[in-house]
Parts: sequence; C-alpha cells; structure tokens
Amino acid sequence: MRDETSGRPIEILLVEDNPGDVRLTIEALKEGKVRNHLSIARDGVEALAFLRREGPHANASRPDLILLDLNLPRKDGREVLAEIKEDSLLRRIPVVVLTTSKAEEDILRTYDLHANCYITKPVDLEQFISVVKSIDDFWLSVVRLPTNE
Repeated sequence: MRDETSGRPIEILLVEDNPGDVRLTIEALKEGKVRNHLSIARDGVEALAFLRREGPHANASRPDLILLDLNLPRKDGREVLAEIKEDSLLRRIPVVVLTTSKAEEDILRTYDLHANCYITKPVDLEQFISVVKSIDDFWLSVVRLPTNE
C-alpha cells in the first residue's frame, strides 16, 4: 500500500461538473481508510491545465489517480482521456471513467482510448457512495500505482 510506504496522501484528481456528485465523492472518500488529497476540475479544459500545471495550477501535485466524468463542459471526457493517454508525461496515471452513460459505444470508445476502468454512476445515493468506496479500496489500497514523478 503506497500510502504506508511513502507517508504522503494519495493524490486524486476528480474531473466532474456536477456539484452533487462532487460532494458525494468527497464524503465517500472521507470514509475510506487510505489518506488522500482530492483536487477538483470542473471541466475538461481545467483538468488538462491542472495536469499540465498551467496557469493557476502551476504548483499542482501530479495525481496518482484520475476520476473522469465523460460529459463535461468546454472539453468532454473522451477528449481529455485521449490527450492524457497521448502525453508521455501523463499516460501512466490510471484513469477511472466514472459516468452516468451506460452506452456500449462509450464503454468501447473509452477502452479504445486506454481508460483503466469504466464505471457507471448509480443513481441511488447509497450505491453511489458504495461505488466510490470500492474505487478507493481497489485503486488506493490493493493496486500498486506508479511512482508519482
């Protein structure tokens, strides 16, 4: 578990424009066992600026994990995912697509763009919190993530 060996919180970038889903994700992560620091980008343009440390994000920490919604303003999640995976400095950051879309086309396209996993957001509050906790348990406790450089 990286948290124990490095002593620092796991850095998570949540790319989400829905304030309700942001709040639920924050609450679910608070209940997790792994220390984490959550940064939020509210659209695709802001997410890429954060990842590239541009403008007001010049001092941003490189995330260990990205939670990415597909339906975003200004630049949608598919475009963001494609740019992340084409960038040699960013491509190793695991990207978990967390979206309301159940469309097979979206699932296939995001895996073609090298998403690490695709999760459909449940509409039920309890199930949403359970899904976020599962992401926390798996990606931040079980999986060994690449060194954050």
